Amino acid sequence: MHDIRLVRDDPARFDAAMARRGLEPQAAALVALDERRRSLQTEAQSLQSRRNDASKRIGLLKRTGEDASALIEEVARIKARLPELEDEEREASAALAAALAGLPNLPDAEVPDGADEEDNRERHRVGEPDRSNAAPEHFEIGEALGLMDFETAARLSGSRFVILRGALARLERALGQFMLDLHVAEHGYVEIQPPLLVRDHVLFGTGQLPKFADQQFRTTGDHWLIPTAEVPLTNTVADEILEDEALPLRMTALTPCFRSEAGAAGRDTRGMIRQHQFDKVELVSITRPEDSADEHERMLACAETVLRRLELPYRVVSLCTGDLGFAARKTYDIEVWLPGQQRYREISSCSNCGDFQARRMNSRCRPRGEKKTRFVHTLNGSGVAVGRALIAVMETYRQQDGGIAIPSVLRPYMGNPSAIAPDGTLG
Repeated sequence: MHDIRLVRDDPARFDAAMARRGLEPQAAALVALDERRRSLQTEAQSLQSRRNDASKRIGLLKRTGEDASALIEEVARIKARLPELEDEEREASAALAAALAGLPNLPDAEVPDGADEEDNRERHRVGEPDRSNAAPEHFEIGEALGLMDFETAARLSGSRFVILRGALARLERALGQFMLDLHVAEHGYVEIQPPLLVRDHVLFGTGQLPKFADQQFRTTGDHWLIPTAEVPLTNTVADEILEDEALPLRMTALTPCFRSEAGAAGRDTRGMIRQHQFDKVELVSITRPEDSADEHERMLACAETVLRRLELPYRVVSLCTGDLGFAARKTYDIEVWLPGQQRYREISSCSNCGDFQARRMNSRCRPRGEKKTRFVHTLNGSGVAVGRALIAVMETYRQQDGGIAIPSVLRPYMGNPSAIAPDGTLG
């Protein structure tokens, strides 16, 4: 959500930021809505003041026996007009709020300009992909092992679902537990087990509603399935005033995530890359405004550690303005190398949202010894997507005999086997 005062004070700057997002100028329309709202407020205040003055004058005239009929008629007209003004002001305020809520965050000055993912800027690489390792794709490996079943999942739930069995199910569980332990024990995040169902205002707070309702799953009641644990974790501070010394707050959660994948028809239809249900370890930070840039770099390093420990080649890219998420002002994507596709694929996004979400949630902090509050900054990142990590491990560690070597950091979570054997057993 944007501060209308900043739009009023510097409309050219606001429109320039929207232009970087590929949007037409917005400031004039927003300022017009705001002026309408403010003029109605001013008119109501003026009429209320006139009503008070006239009421006092009526009392005085009655005490002196003078004619007060004209003033009485004026007060009656004002009394009839004030509720109309209140309704009009409420409608004007709602129109302004809706217009502001539909606009994305302003990109940071450091974000590269660009139209789409082709214009993202590579920041660095870690590990050198073995481009000679033309492994089968993960679904071929999993199906050959008898441990990955899309056909049965489709009979149960339709497309974009999978059943993992035996050693692969255990390997995916090990990945999630490893990530949680790493972020809690070494990176200082507090583990949270949040609700998987949330109400409208929670998705509004983090920016999924109203613009992206078609990308969510809704129940027949008043709940939505979470698309990411970012949603409930970030909203734990909604409508709160936090003391500066309590910040930063760092939270992590391993949850199922649910996405309708609207608009993804024909994309990644085979395998686990783009599923309606998947597990992800999420990282969320709540910081003071002046600390969010450093926290963003820290969060990126925490997510990178997962891939370093798994010894998976990857690269980090800075998203351009055309690929930036709705609520983000700056985002780093981590892309892991998938031998089966011979390309890098996103496995984590780490975003600094500034005060954009905090304004929607009304989440503030108070500097020590001061009464005035300010909006916090919120950050979120995948630490990382468990299913995509499983894909990368399967393709990177596939053996010539069709089995999968187990990365050393995961072995303690699985009873210390060295590999998944070609017959699908742990060996």
